[in-house]
Amino acid sequence: MIPSLLSVELARWQFAFVACFHFIFVPLTLGLTWIIFTMELMYVITGKQVYKDMTKFWGKLLGINFAVGVLSGLTMEFSFGLNWAYYSQFVGDIFGTPLAIEGLVAFMLESTFVGMFFLGWNKLSKKQHLCVTFCLAIGSNLSALLILVANGFMQVPAGGEFVWQTMRMETTHLWDLFINPIAQIGFAHTVIAGYVTSSVFVIGISAFYLLRKKNKSDVAFAKRSMGVGLGFGLIASLMVMVMGDEQGILAYKYQPMKLAAIEAEWGTQAPPANFNVIAFPNQSERKNDFSIQIPHLLGLLATHSFDQKIYGVNTILFDGYTDVMTGKEIPAVTTRIANGAKAYEAMMKMRDGSAAKSDYATYNEYHQDLGYGMLLLRYLPVGEPLTQATSQQIRAAALDTVPNVSTIFWTFRIMVGIGVFMFLVMIGGLILLFRKTLWQKRWVLRTMLYMIPLPWIACLCGWIVTEHGRQPWTVYDMLPTTVSSSMINGWDILFTLVIFCLFYALLFAVEMYLMFKFARLGPSKVLNKAPATTKEKQ
Repeated sequence: MIPSLLSVELARWQFAFVACFHFIFVPLTLGLTWIIFTMELMYVITGKQVYKDMTKFWGKLLGINFAVGVLSGLTMEFSFGLNWAYYSQFVGDIFGTPLAIEGLVAFMLESTFVGMFFLGWNKLSKKQHLCVTFCLAIGSNLSALLILVANGFMQVPAGGEFVWQTMRMETTHLWDLFINPIAQIGFAHTVIAGYVTSSVFVIGISAFYLLRKKNKSDVAFAKRSMGVGLGFGLIASLMVMVMGDEQGILAYKYQPMKLAAIEAEWGTQAPPANFNVIAFPNQSERKNDFSIQIPHLLGLLATHSFDQKIYGVNTILFDGYTDVMTGKEIPAVTTRIANGAKAYEAMMKMRDGSAAKSDYATYNEYHQDLGYGMLLLRYLPVGEPLTQATSQQIRAAALDTVPNVSTIFWTFRIMVGIGVFMFLVMIGGLILLFRKTLWQKRWVLRTMLYMIPLPWIACLCGWIVTEHGRQPWTVYDMLPTTVSSSMINGWDILFTLVIFCLFYALLFAVEMYLMFKFARLGPSKVLNKAPATTKEKQ
């Protein structure tokens, strides 16, 4: 039996909400630790008190974000066990290693040194405290690496194989699991996006102090912080564009359906293909109702060549394509579903002991398409052989392999548009900084202040493209989402979703209250460098 579609959809919505909310706190922690390390390094080198003040002040905001982020991540563990039972069983042997290392090494390293960072100022020398800050930054980024190694397996299941006797994945090459290109490039892109997020955070709050000009000490502090944020952010913006381009190349190589959805590519154009700047995808008719294109640009962007094809949705579904990595001819999705149905039925006979030699031969021939066959489970009554599926049922299952093209297309462009905008603001800010005119350009400072939410929006759009673009798979090409969910009542999932929403609303309110409180007070008040006024005390 498989769960009802209502239960699966509610489970997906719950996990999407939990993961996206938790990810609000992740990029700021990833990047702010390195910005703080840079500030403290400047303090150790120059001995200037302002850099120590910068380290302490931004460290307080980091501490708030870190504490709330830890709490927001705890419920994700419950979501795995409660709503995704077969998925947890299927990947448990694979995920066990990186997630155990993350909990026992990375998280403990991060948690230990965050305490030493705040409590060690009067107990450690300058260099010792700098080492603590460095270890804190390493711990947070190592934690992200190990989690993204697990996520990389969901995108491209390298380093493991399916064992039909246990109906689960088992590790075959631990090294392949960790050096999975999707995991490594995904890690680089994610953490560098965190560096951009933190830079914009520092730039925006510094701009607030420069606009307010309430305290001379805060203005001097903000100018130094602005310089660090702009320099750090410009480098990170350039790097995140490079890593994003690399992720596009990997999607072209490993996930052609996702790339087709990102580009709203329904048919296969002659290379180099035209690039859809704007399009209105029609999912039901599998075409674009309207589009504005740039000739020949898509081939250059997606493949870095002028002679390689970018396969469209309809080609992948009904015609098949050539794997650019191996040169093999990959059958159409409809063919793979029919072959996978044969593999599934042969496996069932192998498991109950009724298989003949021909069944073992069938399984060995078609086992690579087993996951595609499992897509049929939602279309046939329980107990009916998947090989009895009609052509209409196979076609319906094939159409399920197409993610929501409009969502993927537009979230990708929102992410890219925000990234380009922030990059231009940072270039302009640095030019004005070198000309020593930035402090007089109040409209630029206001832009920097109002820009604070943009990197979070871009990060969440990036995760939607990555994760929703993988649908209908929890493990790409192997485990459908409809099979992964638990046999749990939809109302129970809805109840826990409401509870999680209330819990996260409370966490978000606490985060915003504390962040706004400390940001409005300013460095001089937070660091007790000047007495607060009566109004501020109230």
